[in-house]
Amino acid sequence: MTTTDPLTNWAGNLAFAARAVHRPRAVEELQELVGRSERVRALGSGHSFSPVADTDGDLVQLDDLPDRIDLAPDRRSVTVSAATRYARLAPVLHAAGLALENLASLPHISVAGATATGTHGSGDGRRSLSAAVRSLELVGADGELRTLTDPGAVVHLGALGIVTAVTLDVVPAYSVRQYVHVGLALADYAAELDEIHAAGYSVSLFTDWGSDTGRVWVKQLADGSPAATVPGARPADGPEHPVPAMPAVNCTPQQGVPGPWHQRLPHFRAEFTPSSGAELQSEFLLPRTAAPAAVAELRALGAQLAPVLHISEVRTVAADELWLSPSHGRDSVAFHFTWKPDLAAVAPVLAAVERALLPLGGRPHWGKITSPGQAGRNYERLPDFLALRRSLDPAGKFANRFTEALAEAAG
Repeated sequence: MTTTDPLTNWAGNLAFAARAVHRPRAVEELQELVGRSERVRALGSGHSFSPVADTDGDLVQLDDLPDRIDLAPDRRSVTVSAATRYARLAPVLHAAGLALENLASLPHISVAGATATGTHGSGDGRRSLSAAVRSLELVGADGELRTLTDPGAVVHLGALGIVTAVTLDVVPAYSVRQYVHVGLALADYAAELDEIHAAGYSVSLFTDWGSDTGRVWVKQLADGSPAATVPGARPADGPEHPVPAMPAVNCTPQQGVPGPWHQRLPHFRAEFTPSSGAELQSEFLLPRTAAPAAVAELRALGAQLAPVLHISEVRTVAADELWLSPSHGRDSVAFHFTWKPDLAAVAPVLAAVERALLPLGGRPHWGKITSPGQAGRNYERLPDFLALRRSLDPAGKFANRFTEALAEAAG
């Protein structure tokens, strides 16, 4: 099916420039489309805030391709169709006694889109979602199917082809308990950051930076261990939402009630379907060693940040070897900003955040908004990726303004 109706991303901050939007029903139909297109890109669940998926050519949505969730005979991996959402995959894995190592805060995103942009969850020992990828099946520029396993190809920004299937590592299923701790002074957080983030399997700090206090989400394995404590904070009296004063009804269960991994690791329930996002998002991943300095910089910006923020989240991510992963080669701390949907007000504050965090080694998340010219900062393997892209797509069939700007900045 093809349409020329206008299409926007989830947040509504981007209107895609595609001349036509296609929804192929078979891989062969997709191959034929790619083969005859001059410019073509794929769109996942539309949860990116940057124009990474945009194109002025043909835009492809893959939701109508045959649904596929195939466990390997050795039960160590699963192959899924590209449009599969984590909310769809996780219950199937759990029913088979299996799991993914980690999940993002929102389970409604697609596997192919999330892994293509380096999306992550949280945890000192938890790598990005992309690090679970064993291989990609994609349609190349010649319209032929091929399989890629190169670590340079996993976080690919849609620039190497149209992914049709992703093979992911899986682990045995596990249960998790979630606790929230409130009233933590940010000075105490900076002083005890390593201890706090080591308190659970997945740990997040939420703050607006202006109040100089934060709340800590601790997700522990339900293995009989006592509930973790957070120095300087107290247990919440009841369920909490990441944004203060918002009702917690759509959040995953808290207060230590054990449950399956996929019903605790995300912050939001899978059965809650967000219709549209009245927000913008930015994120920067820094070397773990830079965390105290980054906290100090953001506390100093608190009076500017708080009026334009819904909330900010700080998470840790383990190192991986994927060239364009924001946590490539280094254990990282991720500073995420959920902005109010007013780009004119956000832009100068975002620029101030970039001036503070980029010199500390901050890498912008590919799917979030950045100031012009900043998207590829501090990605040391970007030139290698661009060389790989040229070898697989010499005519630039899968290029767009976003990737062309990266290539221009990299020289």
